[in-house]
Amino acid sequence: MTHYTRHLRSLRPWKIVLIANVLYLGVILALNGGDPKTFVTLGECFSQCAGHDGTDCPADSEGYDGQFAYYIARDPGGSPPCLDAPAYRMQRILLPILARALSLGQAALIPWALALVNLVALVGGTALLEDLLVAAKASRWFALSYGLYIGVFMAVRLSTTEALAYGLVIAGLWFALRDRPWAASIALALAVFAKEVTALFVAGYVLHFALNRRWREAARVALVAGIPFAAWQIALADWLGGAGIGSGGAKATPFEIIPFAGVLKIGTEGSLAALVVLGLLVIPAAVVPSLWALWRTVGDLRREHWGPYTCLLFANAAVMPFVPFSTYREFLGLLRFIPGLVLMVVLYAAQHKHQRPLVYSTLWIVLLLFLVSG
Repeated sequence: MTHYTRHLRSLRPWKIVLIANVLYLGVILALNGGDPKTFVTLGECFSQCAGHDGTDCPADSEGYDGQFAYYIARDPGGSPPCLDAPAYRMQRILLPILARALSLGQAALIPWALALVNLVALVGGTALLEDLLVAAKASRWFALSYGLYIGVFMAVRLSTTEALAYGLVIAGLWFALRDRPWAASIALALAVFAKEVTALFVAGYVLHFALNRRWREAARVALVAGIPFAAWQIALADWLGGAGIGSGGAKATPFEIIPFAGVLKIGTEGSLAALVVLGLLVIPAAVVPSLWALWRTVGDLRREHWGPYTCLLFANAAVMPFVPFSTYREFLGLLRFIPGLVLMVVLYAAQHKHQRPLVYSTLWIVLLLFLVSG
């Protein structure tokens, strides 16, 4: 066996994700003169932290969501005037706090710390997902459907919370598989503090335990994940005048009542051309997978097949018809909303030996082509 052959055999999905993301970060850094603040995408609207809410900012001057993690990490107590929706942004406190601790509060180091925390979470999550796939007797290489999925891959470059949040979710699944329920519950509780939408995994586990009449386990995960987050919401309401739970930051629209009305509004509140263009992206990337997931999991639930992956996939798919128009109209925002769906389609298909959906899941990797615009 040659050295080259041994090297190929030692190659793992997490290593590919690590190499690809480091190269991507290096290119972005080089294109921006070596300035690490490119990782937090500061905009003009909030740069002076003067209470500007961003509602009348010129196009292309708003920056992106990573700037809010940066402002919180730089000065947690003084950051609300820098945020478009203070309570909404502050509820995602875990990434900024970790970055602040890692950077020792040095503002110049915070962009590096944000990227490092997310990179470790992305690579570590991919490695743990490999173990989950092997346990399901599927190829570990399908972990790339998650690790190279743009919604978490690009979070490292943008300093948004998805890589950390879903890395912790995967850690929770990994601990649960190894019958370590307290560690699993704590990992999920931390994930909710990274991004609140991961509470769908808490709901999925509660559903699984409740259907199987495992009331103690249902109470444990609900209380361990729910009480600290509820307390944080109360604290935010007292401090900032409102809880953080909502459909998004500035310019967000409410959750829809009519299924997939958020998709249809791209045409009715935008234009037919926008509906056609975005529809070609949104429908295969999010709508079709969620409909498949609902079809499979509702069938399982009716047959009393109440396994954890069924309930977790159901929880992540059931919210998709009601996602706000403001999420559907911003394609990157939608891609950042559905990593849980991507993750659970992969794990559910692997566990249930649905080879075709498992293979189709790799098509999410094609979305990396949008990196050329990032």
